Amino acid sequence: MRAITITQYGEPDVLRVAEVPVPEPGPGQVRVAVKAAGVNPIDWKIRSGAMAEVRPVEFPHILGLELAGVVDAVGEGAGFAVGDEVFGWADTGAYAEYALATNVTRKPTGLSWPEAAALPIAGETALRVLGELAVKPGETVVIHGASGQVGRFATQAAVALGATVIGLSSARSSDEVKALGALPVEYGDGWVSRVRSAAPDGVDAVFDAAGFGVLSDSVELLGSPDRLITIADPAAYAQGLKFSASGSESPAVLEDLVSRELKIKLGPSYALAEAAEAHRESATGHAGGKITLTVD
Repeated sequence: MRAITITQYGEPDVLRVAEVPVPEPGPGQVRVAVKAAGVNPIDWKIRSGAMAEVRPVEFPHILGLELAGVVDAVGEGAGFAVGDEVFGWADTGAYAEYALATNVTRKPTGLSWPEAAALPIAGETALRVLGELAVKPGETVVIHGASGQVGRFATQAAVALGATVIGLSSARSSDEVKALGALPVEYGDGWVSRVRSAAPDGVDAVFDAAGFGVLSDSVELLGSPDRLITIADPAAYAQGLKFSASGSESPAVLEDLVSRELKIKLGPSYALAEAAEAHRESATGHAGGKITLTVD
């Protein structure tokens, strides 16, 4: 099968199309004929070597954590049949024609392949952090990066819960944030005063999904660090603040995400052989939506 592999850390050009053996599913696994694979920042951080100390890989390595596709072979006890359309997390790299997976669920017919591949990581992260913040109906939550992938899902989930969401984003994204049910506030200098004007009774929790150096001001806004969580600013470690970095890869999480009927914003979709260009686009932070690879 064709797969995108790396044989060393480096720039996007280390991503190469290679012929590799088709993997065989073990107990509880399915083999998926991949239709779409999600492209995430962690992919190019692994590729560059930025994660080498905490998440080393063996070469050659196939990247890609999210997939959507058709079950092609079934391991003992997997609970799926050949031909089932599924999405979820890949056990082996998703940048390939075939990948093994354990934590998948059936893809709703209303979701396209790229939309399904866009859900697992950002969706799980959004729900996990809202749970860690213990957001309740009637509370006011500030979400930094409300127009980003995680921020969009977190905004929709918090609004559905009955919380008031103040969504920080660029001015050009304010209408989009408002359409998600949030009160849009522009980020940048003076954001704290703008949030206080939007929420004169104060805020209860802050979810930093952007990482723009807002932690100290967020603590000031809250009056306490207790209900502040970031997924994007490693300065949290030095400041004694909570950084939420990992969660649960499970079919139950995927089924929860599907039940919420979240609005998904897609960015560019690239062919498998264009993975290097997809990584360059992802690293700019200006894709405008989820980047995916389409596997023909």
